[in-house]
Amino acid sequence: MISVSTPLGDFLRARRDATSPESLGLPAGPRRRVPGLRRSELASLAGISVEYLVRIEQGRDHNPSISVVNALADALRLDADERDQLRNLAKRASNQCFGGIPQPQIDVRPSVRSILDQLEPGIALITSRLGNILAYTSGFELLARPTGLLDEPRPNLTRFVFTDDRARALFPDWERIADEQSFELWLSPCEESERLVAEITALVGTQLTERLDHHRPRPGGPQVWRHPELGELRLEREVLELPAADGQQLVVLLPADEATAEAVDRMRRTTTRTLRAVK
Repeated sequence: MISVSTPLGDFLRARRDATSPESLGLPAGPRRRVPGLRRSELASLAGISVEYLVRIEQGRDHNPSISVVNALADALRLDADERDQLRNLAKRASNQCFGGIPQPQIDVRPSVRSILDQLEPGIALITSRLGNILAYTSGFELLARPTGLLDEPRPNLTRFVFTDDRARALFPDWERIADEQSFELWLSPCEESERLVAEITALVGTQLTERLDHHRPRPGGPQVWRHPELGELRLEREVLELPAADGQQLVVLLPADEATAEAVDRMRRTTTRTLRAVK
């Protein structure tokens, strides 16, 4: 069987090459022909066979179990960001949408809506990895409505970032936001994501597709908004994964500095609205 290069296999080979035997307490040996760990050494440390590791690295095993993924992460002594990257690549290799469901869900469960209600008047929303904004608090509506993000009947952050000129004005670090949305979309290979990619590509060319193979996870630090009414805002973002069957995330935006907190307080005092869900 012909093997192919895959992001998961490329990542494992790169980490194996970058890991010195000495760092794991292994002897370097006088005749080592590879710069880092041998496959046999990594397989032994992870408790799997060399043949199985070869299949994973060569793209002939598309669905390693979470226990195998964790064992490889432990053996390579990956940090938190690298572990997330490895898990994401393993999920992507299975050719399923994130969480193992065939399509992202568009309905938000009543209990999740209740969580949003408890977060009022905070800035929070429910979104899919494709960027569909499914429900949000009044705080998020107050923040996002003037930006144009909620103009569409079914708003989608990914589509907005790549196809709406206002997005570049709203996000001064547009490249970072574009990479983040591409990464989330890359994690969800399914029929709906393919349609969205085709739609965006028809409108703006390769701006999205050329990012899809970079698989760059979300960087740390606050997100900057250049709001048309409130000025520059710095917002910390907490993203909580909902159960796999939902295929959704709860996103909470929090002021990252005093100036942003004061601007958000002024915004909240302008009006009070109830939770609005996208129909």
